[in-house]
Amino acid sequence: MAFLAPTRTRSRSPGARGVSARRRQAVAGWMFSLPFLVLYALFELVPVVASIAISFTDMRSTDMQNPLAVESAGLDNYIRILSDDVFWQAVLNTVYFTAVSVPFTLAAGLALALALNRGMGRLQTFFRVGYYLPVVSSVIAVAVVWNYLLAPDSGLINTALGVVGIDGPDWLKDPDWAMPALIAMAVWRHMGFAMVIFLAGLQGIPGELYEAARLDGVSRWQSFRHITLPMLRPTVLFMVVISVIGNLQFFEEPFVMTQGGPLNSTTSISYQIYQTFGSGQYGYAAALSYVLFILIALLALLQFRLLREKP
Repeated sequence: MAFLAPTRTRSRSPGARGVSARRRQAVAGWMFSLPFLVLYALFELVPVVASIAISFTDMRSTDMQNPLAVESAGLDNYIRILSDDVFWQAVLNTVYFTAVSVPFTLAAGLALALALNRGMGRLQTFFRVGYYLPVVSSVIAVAVVWNYLLAPDSGLINTALGVVGIDGPDWLKDPDWAMPALIAMAVWRHMGFAMVIFLAGLQGIPGELYEAARLDGVSRWQSFRHITLPMLRPTVLFMVVISVIGNLQFFEEPFVMTQGGPLNSTTSISYQIYQTFGSGQYGYAAALSYVLFILIALLALLQFRLLREKP
């Protein structure tokens, strides 16, 4: 009588089981990420790629009925930028706005943060909310307030100047004073955000450092210079980078206050892009947008190299 030999079942090795488990986890991860990836591709990647392609065409609003008939313009849009006087005026205005508003905003925010960090009792929360309120306020409401403050005849600023015998200018219609007026408005709007970030950084500094400095007879200014500022270096880097990026894209102030005037003295790069797109020059507007993007990227890299901690 013949007996059948028992069959042996082959068991997977621990390594094979581990690879299979990791593969299942990877598939599950991709499946959960798929809805986001699809939405991101449709609403982010595709528009970005399309706008890059449009910047190399002469696409206008009249071409929207038949986009496939748009002709390539090569580098013509970018070459046109080099001879665009309005663009170079916008560049100067943007650099001026950024170079002045960023230091004032950060200095005001740091000063407020230092004052609040020392404690004001029960009023501390009140002042925090009060200084941060302009950040979350509607730009339209802010424009109404500042239009009242800057009014040439009945404005609070010119009235106060008149008390000391100074004849205040027509702030928003004078080419020499329109940009400083917008800078003052921008500093007032954004110093509350800088205050909150600096306050968080200050509260992360160990109190033992200040106690040891006081025991050694160190003055407040020396403590600020040798303890506070070095410990705030990452916070300062963060605030400088995001403030420069935000100010290089400034648009709301000229849009609601001056419409780029007078005589293009407050036209920013972003506002020129808006006007160009509004006039139907889609290809040229896209080219302007990517020039602004390259400018922001280069300045951000430069700031990281200059402000990063040296080994």
